[in-house]
Amino acid sequence: MKTGLLAFASALILMSAASCGQSAKKTSEANGTDTVATFVSPLHVSGTALLNAKGDTMVLNGPSLGWHSNWGRFYNEGTVRALKEKWGANITRAAIGAHKSWDCVNTFDADSAYAVNLAMKVIDAAISNDMYVICDWHSHENTLENAKKFFTVITEKYGDSPNIIYEIWNEPLDIPWQEIKDYATELIPVIRKNAPSSVIIVGTPKWDQEVDVAAESPLTEKNLLYALHFYAGTHKDWHREKAEKAIAAGLPLIISECGSMEATGDGPIDYESWQAWMDLADRHGLSVLMWDIADKDETCSMISASASDNGMEWTEEDLKEWAKLARKTTLERNKIETSDK
Repeated sequence: MKTGLLAFASALILMSAASCGQSAKKTSEANGTDTVATFVSPLHVSGTALLNAKGDTMVLNGPSLGWHSNWGRFYNEGTVRALKEKWGANITRAAIGAHKSWDCVNTFDADSAYAVNLAMKVIDAAISNDMYVICDWHSHENTLENAKKFFTVITEKYGDSPNIIYEIWNEPLDIPWQEIKDYATELIPVIRKNAPSSVIIVGTPKWDQEVDVAAESPLTEKNLLYALHFYAGTHKDWHREKAEKAIAAGLPLIISECGSMEATGDGPIDYESWQAWMDLADRHGLSVLMWDIADKDETCSMISASASDNGMEWTEEDLKEWAKLARKTTLERNKIETSDK
């Protein structure tokens, strides 16, 4: 933990307090008054459904950004705007790396100020572009104390901003469900102190695969979703059956991370299994976040290394095969018609 985090965050909060919780506004001059015309609405969970303030089911789709620690160059307004305007996304995800993992090293535990700064850049960009955003504590381990510090800073600035969904533990490894529940029971009140109504995503055991186990003993707090992750080349019918079982038991799910390739993030795209997963998501109205906006030499990294930091400057040549499938899926599931994609 970097000792200057709280002082740093306090300065950020003072500088940008005016933007807290505001969605994009469109001005109507027809009657001389300003009217708010926004897509974003406060969310809540009812049964297995994610609903807006009017009670409409919300199915959110878009790409997740990669680990902030390695792909922070994409954590900017231009990239978020491109995902909205060119990919049809109504949500993105800021994956704030909690701890060193493989080649991801400049994480929150090494430089907390950098992590908070990039999280706020993406959140502000989502707010200004009238999108939802998942603020993701991208951890595989139980890092409760640092998670408390991170979410305290974020919620002190943004509170119950309707744009933000808080994801408190990205992918617990082979960790018992009871430990994950205990973690959530301690962390949820930290978020609820400043964001009493916001939707929170809870991780599930074994890389968010054992949603059926979580369904046997869910948490009692309101406005919770449970993370279901898959990689279509590895996770086939047996995993889809777990998802169906959890949904049948009444567990509200969100696919907060997924890919069309193998679980390693590499290998060929499995179009058949991917479609089977999207059919499941369509049947049950599940939101889908696709991994990831990054430029690593692997199938799941959507962007070429030579591409601009600013997504508004990307060309078709900058987008890998998976990027084009993710964009197509986003446009189709968000029911956006286009003549050239």
